[in-house]
Formats: sequence, structure tokens, C-alpha cells
Amino acid sequence: MSKRDLFIAAIQKSYQTDKPTIHLGSAILDGDIITEAKVNLPLRMMNRHGLVAGATGSGKTRTLQVLAEQLSAAGVPVFMSDIKGDLSGIAQPGTSNAAIEERSKILGTPFEAKGYPVELYSLSGNKGAQMRATILEFGPILLSKIFELNDTQSGVLAILFKYADDKKLPMIDLNDLKKVLSYLSEGPGAAEIKSDYGSISSSTAGTILRKIVALEQQGVGTIFGEKSFDISDLINKVDGQGVISLLNISDVQDKPALFSTFMLSLLAELYQTLPEAGDLDKPKLVFFLDEAHLLFKDAPKAFLDQIEQVVRLIRSKGVGIFFCTQLAQDIPVSVLSQLGNRVQHVLRAFTPQDADALKQTVKTYPRSEFYSIDQILTTLGIGQALITVLNDKGIPTEVAATHLLPPTSVMGPMTQSDYENHVRQSDVYLKYKDPIDPESAYEILTKRIEEQTKQEAQVKEEATIAKGGGKQEKGMFEEALASPLAKQIGREVVRGVFGMLFGKSTTRTKKGGLFGF
Repeated sequence: MSKRDLFIAAIQKSYQTDKPTIHLGSAILDGDIITEAKVNLPLRMMNRHGLVAGATGSGKTRTLQVLAEQLSAAGVPVFMSDIKGDLSGIAQPGTSNAAIEERSKILGTPFEAKGYPVELYSLSGNKGAQMRATILEFGPILLSKIFELNDTQSGVLAILFKYADDKKLPMIDLNDLKKVLSYLSEGPGAAEIKSDYGSISSSTAGTILRKIVALEQQGVGTIFGEKSFDISDLINKVDGQGVISLLNISDVQDKPALFSTFMLSLLAELYQTLPEAGDLDKPKLVFFLDEAHLLFKDAPKAFLDQIEQVVRLIRSKGVGIFFCTQLAQDIPVSVLSQLGNRVQHVLRAFTPQDADALKQTVKTYPRSEFYSIDQILTTLGIGQALITVLNDKGIPTEVAATHLLPPTSVMGPMTQSDYENHVRQSDVYLKYKDPIDPESAYEILTKRIEEQTKQEAQVKEEATIAKGGGKQEKGMFEEALASPLAKQIGREVVRGVFGMLFGKSTTRTKKGGLFGF
């Protein structure tokens, strides 16, 4: 049997199944695309999580688009972040061209232009339906990541949440957080928490307050509040197709800690909300985290522990997570070890650091009889990737350099007018358009402080009265002395006294009287 025949047999044995699959493309051997060597990803293995990695410009975004399209067609809802704002074209049928026709012919899969149901979301509210979460839903660990707090400051933030929870103070937005911080650091609550929670220094409180104000000044404080986003809106279908929810972060991409942490908060809420599902024929939802390295950059241990826990346990809720980044090394080992499906686009080895990254990536792949992994990883073309996934029995497949399918929808953004029309016609946009301001920690503490101030004033007044009328009588005497009549009498008395001292009459005379003029 020839090498080609052995290769085809190995690929077919690894990737063929009678269960529903995501078709990725056809395998490559010695530079030739082998049409019949189909590379598929079993749908039921999509909740074993995955990684899409590769250098800039290698085609990662279009790979995500292909995965999202086929998941939607299979009735699986998808959530993905749109970093550059160029994925909205998924909602519209694509158009063919010579390159697409050639690729489709080689792969033996006719191109069929098609659009998919899409909901557009935004953290600022300017690019789609407003996504919000309350301060309490975020919790102290995720907020500490957003505010980039150190361990001491994170501990203080945890005190605020513990106090708010113990005292039934709903923290909804940043005003609530600032009010609780002020109340416990320099307000009436400072003495109250000293024994049970510990005191809060003015310098730490000031640092946290500056972080909050800076976020407000950046114009993204609107993500905290009500109406809070209902996680069930991510799990919708239209005409049997899964809805692709796109979070457009093109206007906040310079705030990576904000949007990456927000997406993790959605995952955490999914884990806490969804019931146990066990092994399903297809996932309930697949979550794509683009630019995943931003999620882990400078992340404290508590934050990383939370990510690891969510990734490890959310599979049983029927949710799959795919991380998309440039290097596999961007993902912590504890998380990377749980990603059973790998799609690795070309890697560049221009620097010593690149060479080290290449060596580390090679070690994560099974041994291949058909490829030199380090060589194939540096020679892949655009729209090609080295793939290994879990087959329908959960066994890693044969490594396959793969010529990937092209997307069937528009590979780019909608026009501005189409985008705006799509947003305005969305029921989800209308649902979250207007914020709600319920009674929360700010209002409750403001009332409490006002009541305490009134009580203190009343106690002081009662204490003054209880001391007796002496002060009252003195006050009446002083008031009498200040009257105009008293002042006139006083002047006459003074004149009389001075007249007696100097022997002069103080009686007024007519002209020419006293001195004879």
C-alpha cells in the first residue's frame, strides 16, 4: 500500500463517523490536498473545548466563522466576541469568486452562499444591544481584575461585598460601589466594621475610588446596572438554526481587561444557572473567546483558579469553550490541558522566542508518521491548519494538516446602514435599551445617613434643653440689650457719665447757647 493510501486510511479511520460532525476540510500530504481525506469534528465532542491558534493573518477569524456557521446550521447557538467588528457579515449570504470556487472544487464541497441568524451586542450600547451585569453578579474577583487591583486592594473589595451581602445592600452599579466604599472607609460604617471586618485605610479606599472613576470617565460604566443581561438570551434558535450572538468590542478593544473579564462573567453565570446535562449529542452552546491571551495577562491566582474551575466543570452543563489566540503558550497549562480539540494555523519562527514557542507547541501534538510537526507548522498556507480533535469515542485523532473550507457568509462586516437596521429591528436591543434604576445600596445608605444625622441633631437639641433655662434667660437678656431702645438708653447713660467726669452739660442747646455764638 502506498504512503498516500496509508494516509487516506489513517485519516478516514480517525475522522469518519456516522454521528453529526463539523466538516473542516481535507487533509494535505506532501503539499497535495487529498479530497477524500475528510477532516471532521464530531458535534458531540464540541463541549470538550478547543483551541484555535496561529500567527496574525493566518486565517484564525475565518476558521471561527466556519465553525460558527456549521454549529448554527446544526441548531447549536454560538457566542463570540468580534474584536475588530468584522464578523457581522455572518448574517448575510456570501458571494463566490474564483478563489472560493477553486477551494470548494479541491475540497469536493460545492459553495452554497448562506446567511445565519445573528444578534448584535455591545458593552457600550453603541454597537448593539446593551450587555449589562450588576456589581454583585461580577463579584470581587472579577472586579479586581477589571480595576487591576493588588492583593490588599482586592481584599478590601471583598470586605465591601461581604458587608453588602450581610446587610442586604444590593450593589447594582458603580454608584452603589462608591457609596459602600465611602460609608465603610470614612463614613458612619467605619466604626461598625472595625471588629468584624477590619478597618479600611483611606489610601486604599482612595486608590479603589480612582480606579472606579477612571472606568466611568472611559464611558463604559454603563455595563454595570440593570436591566442585567439574561443568560438565556444566548441560547436561542430561529427556524431551527442556532443564533450566533456577536459581542462587538471594536469600540472598547483598548480595554482588554474589561471585555475579557465580562465574557468570563457570562461563562460563570452560565455555569451557575444551567442544569447538569451530562453527555449530549450536541452542545447547548459553544462559546468562542477571541484574543484569549488578554484574559490571562497579569491575572491574579484567584482569577486563574476561577477560570480553571469554570472550564473544567461547565462541560457537564452542555457548554463548549474555544480559546482563540496566537500561541498555545498564551493559555495557562491548567487550562490548556483541558482543550481536547486543536486547530493550529501557521507559526512564524523569526526570533529565538518564536523558536522556543514552536518547540513547546510541537510537544502538545501526538506523534505523526506522516509529518514532521515542527516543519509543517511553519509552512502552512493561509486558510490551512494542523488539526487534531477528539473522535466520537473521545480518542485523539491522527494529526492532519488541513485545507480548510471557506465561509458561506460574507467575510467581513455589514455596511453601516445594514448594521444599524439590524440592531434597531432586534427585540433583544429593545429589551435592554433603557436602563433601570431600582432602590439599591446608594439609596439605602443615603437614607440611613440622613436618618442618623437627624437623630444626632435631635439628641443634641434635647441635651441642650435638659441643661435648664439659664441659657435661655441669658439669651433673652442679650436679646433685649441688642434692641434699638436699649441702645438709645445706653448712649444717654454714657453721655451723662462723661458729663459728670469732665464737668460739662450734656443737654443739647440751641445755636449760640453754650459758647455764646
